[in-house]
Amino acid sequence: MSNPTYFVVSREQHEDLVSAAYVHRGYAEDEAAAAARMCSEASWHGIRTHNALKALHLDELFGSGSGGCVPGAEIEVKESRFPAVQSWNAHLKLGQAVACEAVETCIRLADEYGSGTVAIDNAFHYLWGGGYVMDAAKRGYIAYTNCTSTLAEVVPFGGKFPTLGTNPHSWGFPTMDAVGYPVVIDWATSEIAMGKVEQYKREGKKLESKFGVDENGNPTDDPFAVKALLPFGRHKGYGLGLLNELYGGAIGGSIPTLRGRAEKAQGTGEKTTSAFYFQIIHPDAISGEDFANGRNQAENITAVVQDILGHGNNTCMLPGTIEANNAKLSVAADGLLFTEAEIQGFIELAEECSLDASAWDKNSLSTFSA
Repeated sequence: MSNPTYFVVSREQHEDLVSAAYVHRGYAEDEAAAAARMCSEASWHGIRTHNALKALHLDELFGSGSGGCVPGAEIEVKESRFPAVQSWNAHLKLGQAVACEAVETCIRLADEYGSGTVAIDNAFHYLWGGGYVMDAAKRGYIAYTNCTSTLAEVVPFGGKFPTLGTNPHSWGFPTMDAVGYPVVIDWATSEIAMGKVEQYKREGKKLESKFGVDENGNPTDDPFAVKALLPFGRHKGYGLGLLNELYGGAIGGSIPTLRGRAEKAQGTGEKTTSAFYFQIIHPDAISGEDFANGRNQAENITAVVQDILGHGNNTCMLPGTIEANNAKLSVAADGLLFTEAEIQGFIELAEECSLDASAWDKNSLSTFSA
């Protein structure tokens, strides 16, 4: 089987177009830049389900296109008696811009207090959670985030009706010294992300298994028939997805089945926004300084990883390896890698913004076989 061939686009060209698209929709330049950067990071690491096309499609359906996200909104930091924890009202500001600011705030708090937490109400989805924790982990911090997804699309274990979001959890751990890249555990609590269903629709592919259910609740691998998703790991994924809803409920989130569905929430008094939770820990803050054989903390983490991957387990993969390997492909290609269908999507995006799309013509782009 031959390796797939991709079209190569520079970060600059990609971010110029994505930023222009957000500005075209009314966003401020700093918001647009944050969104474009995170979209580039997703593509750089091969996260095709959360690239710029997904981000802008989400904005069209549930964001600036429908009032679910307010360009230029300002974050309100609530007064708190807890110096290491902040509570924010995002006022429907663009999710990527909010999340980037939350990471910087958590890092500043972690530097001062050992741990920093930011809880965010009235938010709009931040897309790829793994990108935020990866960034913090590369800078030497232990990072975690979860959010309540825009829509309730997941059937609870043993149920029939979707009442949970895909509700991702994302952890990043600073293992640069141990393996050369951060361990990043980043997943939706559904069998797959709904973004992957959309990707498979674009690519004309079946799902790898019956990860979704149709309108009658029957399992299906046809992306065009998927009406809701199943939790991964049966009761285990259900429990993790439920946890996000409880975090969201504690922060200020409302009824899951009305989230992102303003038309259904009219007259109910319920909110339709998402909630974010970020926590970053400085590794020094959790060190007991009693490592075996005189090792320091970094050396001890390396020893732990080596033991886990030893004993004949050398072919095992650490979480984050796929992203790191995809980043190596991007380095080798000297740019972001996109499929033909994705390139067509960017051409349509340029036309939407009344921009010259000739730079996105397939004949003007180099190719790369992964």
